[in-house]
Amino acid sequence: MKIYEGENIRNVALIGHGDTGKTQLVSALLFTASMVNRLGKVDEGTSVTDYDEEEIQRKFSISASLAYAEWGKTKINFVDTPGYNIFMHETEAALTAADSALLLVHAVAGIEVQTEKVWGFCEKYALPRVLVVNQLDRDRSSFERTLEALRGAYGRTVIPVQLPVGEEKSFRGLVDLVRMKAYLYDPDGSGKAKEAEIPADLRETATQAHEALVEMVAEGNDKLMEEFFDKGTIPVEDLVPGLKQAIMEKRLYPVVVSAGLLNIASETLLNFLVDYLPSPLERREVEGLDHEGGQPAKRPIADNQPVSAYVFKTVADPFAGRVSYFKVMSGIVKNEANLTNFNRGSGERLSHIGVVQGKTQAAVAELHAGDIGAVAKLKDTLTGDTLGDKSAPIVYPKVKLAEPAISFAIEPKSRGDEDKLSTAIHRMLEEDLLLRFSRDPQTKEFLLSGAGQQHVEVAVSKLKRRFNIEVSLKAPKIPYRETIRGKADAQGKHKKQTGGHGQYGDCWIKLEPLARGAGFEFVNDIFGGSIPRNFIPAVEKGIVEAASKGYLAGYPVVDFRVTLYDGSYHDVDSSEIAFKLAGSKGFKKCMEQAKPCLLEPIMNVEITVPENYSGDIMGNLNGRRGRIQGMEPKSGSTTVRAQVPLAEMLTYASDLTSMTQGRGTYAMEMSHYDIVPPQIADKIVAAHKPSAVEEEEE
Repeated sequence: MKIYEGENIRNVALIGHGDTGKTQLVSALLFTASMVNRLGKVDEGTSVTDYDEEEIQRKFSISASLAYAEWGKTKINFVDTPGYNIFMHETEAALTAADSALLLVHAVAGIEVQTEKVWGFCEKYALPRVLVVNQLDRDRSSFERTLEALRGAYGRTVIPVQLPVGEEKSFRGLVDLVRMKAYLYDPDGSGKAKEAEIPADLRETATQAHEALVEMVAEGNDKLMEEFFDKGTIPVEDLVPGLKQAIMEKRLYPVVVSAGLLNIASETLLNFLVDYLPSPLERREVEGLDHEGGQPAKRPIADNQPVSAYVFKTVADPFAGRVSYFKVMSGIVKNEANLTNFNRGSGERLSHIGVVQGKTQAAVAELHAGDIGAVAKLKDTLTGDTLGDKSAPIVYPKVKLAEPAISFAIEPKSRGDEDKLSTAIHRMLEEDLLLRFSRDPQTKEFLLSGAGQQHVEVAVSKLKRRFNIEVSLKAPKIPYRETIRGKADAQGKHKKQTGGHGQYGDCWIKLEPLARGAGFEFVNDIFGGSIPRNFIPAVEKGIVEAASKGYLAGYPVVDFRVTLYDGSYHDVDSSEIAFKLAGSKGFKKCMEQAKPCLLEPIMNVEITVPENYSGDIMGNLNGRRGRIQGMEPKSGSTTVRAQVPLAEMLTYASDLTSMTQGRGTYAMEMSHYDIVPPQIADKIVAAHKPSAVEEEEE
């Protein structure tokens, strides 16, 4: 494998809503660049980047994957990302490896829910982006309609640099508005273009679009503006670097055309990526901390700097073990290098580094600043860790992901799998940062949590396929919480006399509510030594343990402050355990007076449906105790935003499909906790009582 320096590398993420053709386009680009010997197809399960059995079966991407193309003197690293909301955490984490993005928009459906979400990711990570109007070969596709929607959403800086030649079944090429040439493709899927004159029926439109492009490029560049006023235009030799600079500075968002399945426009797109998108070195420097939790630090992206690399993804391979995907942020990573993991303080040896082409790896001797690679079997390194030269520490920030939205109780179908289950799931947790695995202390059940039902189901399928462990899923648990609405003051006293030493702990505590989301606060207000200082943590521990077991229905108590202000002790009989029990008793007495109530998770829900279904959707949301926050019409569809309790959304995916004949999509993320209405809370508390009685009897 050839070694590439940073200036000849392009790291490009393909992002967009599900079914916009990202994976298919990567396959087309790889085939056109002669990296593979046939045009892989998602529908046939032969695409390069959807290689996992789950992805092949479901026909959509579940996790981010890598591929690369060598095009001329440039290596293009592609990061193919999922497009459905439930796997969007994978997309965000993978964008840390990219220096620019291709945002694919469906030429029929136009802007969809996740289009806007990934645009937001690009803003967050300051990525230049190219808008690809894809699948122009489909029935009812329209470049004009899609372009109009993009400009309506993102402004006049969205500017076409290509126009399609033909649409729907007659789509056969494009007009390059920079060089004012047409490029036509044969329908054989070769991806190779033939240069031609602009068709007569497109000349006037192309000329107007070229002039608009020239004006927009000149607008933010004084030198080009002068040239534009002097000559009335900008020659190609100045327009190309001017356009590249405008894209890098995010002053312009160019629009190009494509049809991945027919492999139309692949060759011109590869040239576009090389000519106009920035190399990693052009980002100049990266920001981090001089050590974990330390002061801000910056590091130039250059070969002559100390080595540092950021691990942006981990794959749990049943054969190769843990495979770490990393981006070289500075310096040159050489095979067999000994680096330090700055997050964990341990040393790592990078044996057999390589570059990734879907599910295969090619060995390389070294990777330069800005390049992306992979290495297997690192001891301690996980996603989000920074590796580097021990003498020049820097820690790059980890991606902060949303919390899981739903939990299922899981249990192995066979006794023999119980021991293997924990090990296998922890391997998968290393791979998927949004999965959580825990044991409910109240129900004694193992809980698997994820972004949604499908996310958890995919994890269960992977358990079976990769690790040969079958588990059954039970109804999802709602992560209720408990809190208080009033203040209370009580004594917690634990006194027990036995033959030898007795037990004595006595504390007085005040309980008061805090703002929603504030958590727990403990205030030590003891004066005069009424409780010795060494016993005060025991009081807090007793309160924390009692709060974790709940008061009403066994759910953790949150958003409260405890002030310990008085108490007494015995020189001989007092101990940590006595004061811990005293704290627990005091807390329970306070809860009796403090108007306890249940809290439930409220979700921000965004539903996009054809406009004729919007009335049904709103009525249905009202029936789910939802609060409509707003509606936004968008070219034939309506986006409804609402806040709905999670308890009412567990069956929403299937209900939405039946209500809209499969044409509706929704996205959901955690918003906040709110008080459960009394009639519903009573049912939850009543359902908890039988299990609480059983626990006491045990």
